[in-house]
Amino acid sequence: MALGKIKADTLEHSTAGSLDTQYVVNGSAKAFVNFNGNGTVAIKSNLNTSSITDNGTGDYTANLASAMSNALYTGLASARDVSTGTNVVAADGNTTRTVGASAFHVWAAFSGQSNKTLYDALFIDIVIHGDLA
Repeated sequence: MALGKIKADTLEHSTAGSLDTQYVVNGSAKAFVNFNGNGTVAIKSNLNTSSITDNGTGDYTANLASAMSNALYTGLASARDVSTGTNVVAADGNTTRTVGASAFHVWAAFSGQSNKTLYDALFIDIVIHGDLA
């Protein structure tokens, strides 16, 4: 089977309208991961995520299969623990780590505490937007 290209400026759905293709290329998430951060860390679902590194309690790194073009991408994270009803937040809050184009660092912590005690949440989600290398 021959490989080829499909070139289009607009994608059109029969009932949902149309979309300029630049939004698909520039606006789509370039990576995401949903993983278990409690016990044995394990990826549940992902796109462009090769592995998760468990750096300690509530401290994780998502390693990308294909790197971003630079370290100026946007990464968003959330965490939750439905089994205990615990309110948990996730953020890239470690100022001692260097942001890299091939990995995203995240901390999960109790949201109601002033000292933000790190916590191994059952569900951690990360989404990354930007340009791939």
